[in-house]
Amino acid sequence: MYTSTPPWDIGRPQPAFATLAASGALVGNVLDVGCGTGEHALMAAGLGLRALGVDTASRAIALAETKAGERGVAARFLVADALDLAALGERFDSVLDCGLFHVFGDDERVRFVASLASVVPAGGHYHMLCFSELQPGDFGPRRVTQAEIRSAFAAGWRVASIEPAVIDITVTPVGAQSWLSDIVRTEDVSAGG
Repeated sequence: MYTSTPPWDIGRPQPAFATLAASGALVGNVLDVGCGTGEHALMAAGLGLRALGVDTASRAIALAETKAGERGVAARFLVADALDLAALGERFDSVLDCGLFHVFGDDERVRFVASLASVVPAGGHYHMLCFSELQPGDFGPRRVTQAEIRSAFAAGWRVASIEPAVIDITVTPVGAQSWLSDIVRTEDVSAGG
């Protein structure tokens, strides 16, 4: 996948996440899940936060590590499965997801939300950018409705907001219509919640 530059690898943080970071919304330990070449983990680490980026693509992780070294930023990167985040043995107060949730099928979404729940304590935030059903055509990943987001996070989470946004991509200057969601963990499974 990363033998050439994929459309979502824009070489900088997504504007919606850059705005989020500038607002002070990222706190504590930060996980960039499905990090690709690491722009969001690098952004968080650049703010002085402890940041980890994970992806299943070893080539993307190698590129992210190179960027971190070149920029002198102390972000960490690991090849890891987003459906088994508990294996990381860490907890995260802020999770960033640009374009991962929308690639999962229904069964995988259930597993992914459970995986997130295993590493996000009560009060932690999951910030997601995903393609919305407002994106015309059928190029790219599956579109996601607000109802699907609310349904996926109905138990143990509170959907604080879902706002229209754009995911910048390299194949069109207008980007892709998306949802920017802020979803708060209300239960902590490690505490028996």
